[in-house]
Amino acid sequence: MTAETLRIGSRGSELALWQARWVEAQLRRAHPGLAVALEIIRTTGDRILDAPLSAIGDKGLFTKEIETALLERRVDLAVHSLKDLPTGLPAGLALGAVCEREDVRDAFLPHPRNPVRTLAAQPHGAAVATGSLRRKCQLLALRPDLRIVDIRGNLNTRMRKLEESDWAGMMLAAAGVKRLGWEKSIGEIVEPDVILPAVGQGALGIEIRVDDARTRALVAPLHHGPTAAAAYAERAFLRVLEGGCQVPIGTWARIVTDGGRPVLRLDGAVGSLDGTRVVRGSAAGDPGEAEELGAALAHRVLADGAAAILAAIRSAV
Repeated sequence: MTAETLRIGSRGSELALWQARWVEAQLRRAHPGLAVALEIIRTTGDRILDAPLSAIGDKGLFTKEIETALLERRVDLAVHSLKDLPTGLPAGLALGAVCEREDVRDAFLPHPRNPVRTLAAQPHGAAVATGSLRRKCQLLALRPDLRIVDIRGNLNTRMRKLEESDWAGMMLAAAGVKRLGWEKSIGEIVEPDVILPAVGQGALGIEIRVDDARTRALVAPLHHGPTAAAAYAERAFLRVLEGGCQVPIGTWARIVTDGGRPVLRLDGAVGSLDGTRVVRGSAAGDPGEAEELGAALAHRVLADGAAAILAAIRSAV
């Protein structure tokens, strides 16, 4: 690898490659003449597809092998869906940039032969597929009658499984569906006040080595301050709760204007696996204190009952 070539590490799914190539295009636009190469790295999460994420753990499932390549200097940066990136990064690595967020919401994709397009209008006992305990919890809180089906695989695989099934539909992050140009498959976009998104959902994180000043400078133009503030608050919320794919945790931060000044608003929720208990909370504060805001809200929901929910889940696991 020459010093002039910037190497990007990415998973090999169609969505991951779309994201990596988008970052590559932004880098070339910001730095004309920059030589950029893409290296595909298969992760543990890509190899194990026959078990729910909650059953195999979630610490670095989709990032560990890419981070190893970073630390071994085989690549210079990694492009992640930020919701896949654990809140605790390995020593020597850091978030170099957080890119502007796409749609933060979840989407309901009905079966191609299902004429009922919205989630609320599905018949009693309808089967809805998702690979997320966060979605499962909130779906059951809304509709205890639903039959939740676990689904794994990349978006192409999930779409094929839906087409071959008798399910009413499935839930996916709207951002990924839109990035692949599948908007026509969406029956309904579900608002965050109905189902809270995952931490970092819709945003891309660029991971780099702490000591790599050149790469840090190259990715700096891709950093989006408002998205980063929201992501830092959400990740701090998750970090205090010590959650992940094994725990139903949803959160959404965004910057709004209040009295002419920017305010960071954060909503968060922790729920039981069956959706019968959900503890919610909200907070607002200075965008410059995003991590403090996220941590404070996490401590509040813990005191309001989330601690008991988490203890029960971990005891069961």
